[in-house]
Amino acid sequence: MLNTLRLATFATAFMSLAMPVAAAQCGNDSSGFSNWVQAFKPQAVANGISPQVVETAFSNISYNRETIRADRGQKSFKLSFEQFMEKRGGATIIARGKKMKAGNGQLFAAIERRYGVPAGPLLAIWGMETGFGNFLGNQHTLSAVATLAYDCRRSAYFTEQLYAALTLVQRGDLSPAAKGAAHGEIGQTQFLPVNVVRYGVDGDRDGHVDLVGSRADALASTANFLVGHGWRPGAGYQPGEPNYVAIQGWNAATVYQRAIAHIGAAIDGQ
Repeated sequence: MLNTLRLATFATAFMSLAMPVAAAQCGNDSSGFSNWVQAFKPQAVANGISPQVVETAFSNISYNRETIRADRGQKSFKLSFEQFMEKRGGATIIARGKKMKAGNGQLFAAIERRYGVPAGPLLAIWGMETGFGNFLGNQHTLSAVATLAYDCRRSAYFTEQLYAALTLVQRGDLSPAAKGAAHGEIGQTQFLPVNVVRYGVDGDRDGHVDLVGSRADALASTANFLVGHGWRPGAGYQPGEPNYVAIQGWNAATVYQRAIAHIGAAIDGQ
């Protein structure tokens, strides 16, 4: 699931993109992808990514047609709330979410103490995105992001995501072979790379932000994302309440926002 597309520009880290070494030209099919990669690689080095990381990261990148199909076909957001809940298994997420809350009480209590975010919306997001970590996606992350950076439809937006992904590889927080969702989302709650850089938290304190293998990192990072989008401790998160704006920050689709709020409240017993 694609995280919010209403992020502020990732300009602070990558302002030098305004003057690339050699412009990498976008395209609308696979024919120009190899040339785009060759133009982008020195551009990446000029903007602070080490040559070794660039070569390693791009060694297995390919044009991802599955990513393009997914990008052009996000139809579930056009469903009614009731249809969306049925399609996404809302009742099952609520039932499993209550069990996950009971079985991870200390973790959720610690996150709420630190961020002021209760278990319900975190579990709603976790369940909606990956079935509580059961399916993280099967698409090569760097290929997915590079494909969308090359694709003309949202090239600038996903070029920022590609630089963020390369930054994660460079700091050891993302494997060049990592797999995730079709738009390059990473981990148990499906963060786009820019959001990992901005909001990723080392919840288990092992020295890395591992949103794939660490439940603590993924959930703490999700709470930190919500705080970064206006979450206020103790306030409500249903439509019209103060914290609903943070849920809106998670995903741009109204039906998805309503589902998170509804599922979260059911899990929290509200």
